[in-house]
Amino acid sequence: MREAAWRPDVVLLSCEHGGNEVPPAYASLFDGADDMLASHRGWDIGALGVARRFAETTSFPLIACTFTRLLVEPNRSPDSGNLFSVYTRDLSEQDKAAIRHGYYDRHRGSVERTVADAVAAGRRVLHVGVHSCTDVLDGRVRELEVSLLFDPDRLAEREVCQSWTGELTRLEPTWRLPFNEPYKGTDDGLTTWLRNRLPEDRYAGVEVEVRQGLILEPSAQWHVGGLLARALTAVLEA
Repeated sequence: MREAAWRPDVVLLSCEHGGNEVPPAYASLFDGADDMLASHRGWDIGALGVARRFAETTSFPLIACTFTRLLVEPNRSPDSGNLFSVYTRDLSEQDKAAIRHGYYDRHRGSVERTVADAVAAGRRVLHVGVHSCTDVLDGRVRELEVSLLFDPDRLAEREVCQSWTGELTRLEPTWRLPFNEPYKGTDDGLTTWLRNRLPEDRYAGVEVEVRQGLILEPSAQWHVGGLLARALTAVLEA
């Protein structure tokens, strides 16, 4: 295995779509929306179980939010037109500001502060966002088990992901492991937001996308989270 040129001092895990909870104050907005909340549009099914196993296996800190992305989308930039869903976009500016402050800012602020404090202390940070994607969207089948999303122009991210995928292939030879699928690693998201604000030699942001059909059961989430952890640990210890 080829040794990567860049090694983090800190690894932080995050899970932006870990649940589909609706805070009681906003329950009336989602009357009749149970099916939507339960679907991939309401949350990243299985992702939090994977992230928790990943964190437990490695002792890496995990910052996760469990409110539904249909309340406010924590993996979009503050000025994104997709920050609020059809259920919340017509609220007053005051109400939307309250949601942002109480939920969006709380999660993103926790991740950003953790990363920024480490960088300010001169440490190199690998930030891994754990997500899942539906098997089929708009008739298109996602041909993957796990995909690592990163910016191909950033050497640290490219090196880490190449080595990490190599280890995953060794552990699970039948898995399909394309890079940057079903989304580009440079699309709007928390890792992209942080890349644009932090030095390249101090911050690397990677998103993990796991196919939801692979992790519907808790035992499968446990298995996949453990494999992700073992593979990354092997890379970091090489």
